[in-house]
Amino acid sequence: MAEVLYAQCAEVLSLAQSMKDDLAALLDPDTGLAPRFRQLCRNRIEELENDASSEHISEEMELLRLEDNTWALLQAVMPSRKTEISCSEYAQDLLQQNPYTPTATIAQAILNASPVLTELIVVREWLQDTAPSPMQPEATTGYWKFTKHNIMQGLRTGSGVRQGLVKEIDPDAVNRADGRTLSADDSSYEKSLVQALYGYIRAGRLEDAIELCKRAHQPWRAASIRGSLLLYWKDIANERPQDEVDSDDVDAWTGNPNRRLWKAVCTRAALNTALADYERVLYAALAPSPQTSLILKSACRTWEDHLWAQISIMCEEKQTMEMSRLGGSFWEGGMSAVEKGARSVSRETMEEEEEEWEEEVRGTLDGLKSVHVEEGPPTDHPFHFSQLNIIQDRTGFLLEVFAEGLQNQSFQTTTYEYAPMCRFFAHLCLFLQMIDVAVPPDAVVIILEAYLQILEAAGKRELIAMYAGALGENAVSRYAVFLVSLELSADPSERQLALTRAKEHGLDVDGVAAVTAEMTMNKALELLPALRGPLPSMTVLQPQASDAETLFLRSIEWTTFCEATYDRALEQANHICRYFLATGRVQLAQQLLNMLPTELAAIGEPEEQATEYLHYSQFFSIWETLERIVECQALEVSDMNRDTRSDWLRDYKLLLDQSYEQIVKLLIEDWLVSDVENTGGDARRRALIRIRQIYIPELVIRLHFTLFASRHRFPGNLKLLLQLVNIVADSRYKLYEDFFSESGARLDDYLRAVRQAILGGLEGGGSDPFRIISQLRPT
Repeated sequence: MAEVLYAQCAEVLSLAQSMKDDLAALLDPDTGLAPRFRQLCRNRIEELENDASSEHISEEMELLRLEDNTWALLQAVMPSRKTEISCSEYAQDLLQQNPYTPTATIAQAILNASPVLTELIVVREWLQDTAPSPMQPEATTGYWKFTKHNIMQGLRTGSGVRQGLVKEIDPDAVNRADGRTLSADDSSYEKSLVQALYGYIRAGRLEDAIELCKRAHQPWRAASIRGSLLLYWKDIANERPQDEVDSDDVDAWTGNPNRRLWKAVCTRAALNTALADYERVLYAALAPSPQTSLILKSACRTWEDHLWAQISIMCEEKQTMEMSRLGGSFWEGGMSAVEKGARSVSRETMEEEEEEWEEEVRGTLDGLKSVHVEEGPPTDHPFHFSQLNIIQDRTGFLLEVFAEGLQNQSFQTTTYEYAPMCRFFAHLCLFLQMIDVAVPPDAVVIILEAYLQILEAAGKRELIAMYAGALGENAVSRYAVFLVSLELSADPSERQLALTRAKEHGLDVDGVAAVTAEMTMNKALELLPALRGPLPSMTVLQPQASDAETLFLRSIEWTTFCEATYDRALEQANHICRYFLATGRVQLAQQLLNMLPTELAAIGEPEEQATEYLHYSQFFSIWETLERIVECQALEVSDMNRDTRSDWLRDYKLLLDQSYEQIVKLLIEDWLVSDVENTGGDARRRALIRIRQIYIPELVIRLHFTLFASRHRFPGNLKLLLQLVNIVADSRYKLYEDFFSESGARLDDYLRAVRQAILGGLEGGGSDPFRIISQLRPT
């Protein structure tokens, strides 16, 4: 089932490629590339939840969850990185104009002036959105009802309050010096309530936390949580014209006008060892700071928890630091701050301070690489490493590290995580390229190559072209490598379909075909024996074609699908035919020519290749004629009637004359190569000489015996036979040089055959062995 994701991811990628020039569409929060990949992960998780029999189900679900979160992070941070945002109003300007500007407005101005802070806020929101849902405490019907019941029971019976139980039920009762506690049930509920509140704070669901406090009959706790909100007062912030102000809403405001004091109280509560640990954690989460960091981090169990805690501290500290540095705010420093006025800082100084803080943030985030994790995937998990580098805008470095791991085989291909990680990184590369984020090209090639190997292993042939097309300059050769890997498993129609897919994904089809053909030939030649050693015997029964020979033969298919590659097919056909003829595999060479389109014979350039091809066609025309003679000879039977025998003799004579004319024409021309004495030169010339040394003697001897065998029916053929001897001996043609192979056996064979023919001339009577020669007409 996991293989289904390959096709689904390809569909999403194909859709994204159709809108690759539309950045807004690619980064759309609902229909962009990252949200679509997230949806695939979620769909797969749902399938696994309903399929408990799936192997590695827990590991796959965990990886899918991490991948889902990582795509969510990319969607969160990339739009702002691709958008140019200019700050129109600075916090110091607002305070200089109006020292009563609400803290929410000042905080927003600080945020707008700091790209790093803006991105940290976005990352914190991502961590909150992907946080697990809090465990809900059991419903309660009243405030500390069990403790209250015990107190009331003691008052009614006069027995007093139970030993160790609080005497009052105000919120501070358990924190007094007498060390009294709540009843066990209320104490347990209080702990689960505060832990649930922390869960809501961790998930950024402040309003849900407030609502839970109200349902738990603890409005005072809801108020303390609401105190984290910054003061927002639209009217005094000059955010709308005065004439639009509703007279009934002049004093409307939200947030905490005394937030600085509230934060100090939260910090003291978090540091108060007399409070329960879960209470201290809650206050540390509400007002994160370097002072309360140890308390807050004590509640962190996962890597995401640690990241959220650290980013929350940095965001809150940056805001506090900037407000304190600016001064001039009534809500932060009272009238004394107003009288002193806001600090005036140049833009250059602000930029320098921003750069210093950015380096500090980087150093702090780097510290998370070694943080201890109690639950979930460890810190060095590839997805956590990826998320941290994405947050730090080090995507190029991230891809290089992963690619280096692939090259060094640091990632075991046999592990379960290998394929999903390669799938994610491959699509990450393509996503970044589409939105015009610089990526290291070498790393992209390595990663996509690894993913292509995974697709090949999974049998997803139809997807290879799409991903190979993303390799840029390496696209043609890489897709060709895949096509070569098909070897003999695909028939011609499947090969043509695979080649057509290259065009669908923007690849140079003609280039792919040519490179594939060349690679296939080279692969086959590595398995085939070299052209050396004794010449093959043409009398030995040839075995069936081996896989290597068949692969070599079928390599021509790639260049015959399209007319544009016929010129390459011509050269390739000559190469294949040359090898098969030089190894004595006439049937395979003949099969090759039967596979080729007839248009190849009309190609005239380059002349050398065109001529060689025509010479092979000439040879096989002769070879077919000789085979037809053998077939015709087999048709003779003793009980033929006169007409049948007459027709048979006519056909037989016609074939004999045709073979003689064809072979003589070949012999007196410079077939394949003219000078066979010069055995130097390139491999092609040496192969052509080898072919002449095999087939010139073979054709001469076969024609000789064919004519000699028919001498009784056609006495004139004996004269033709001896004319052939003269042609072989003629110094103009130098055919005798082709008879001189390493063993010289062919020349001996031919001389014995000539002697037999001379003796055959005496069969009709007489004692003059030269009588036949004297009767020959000059040629």
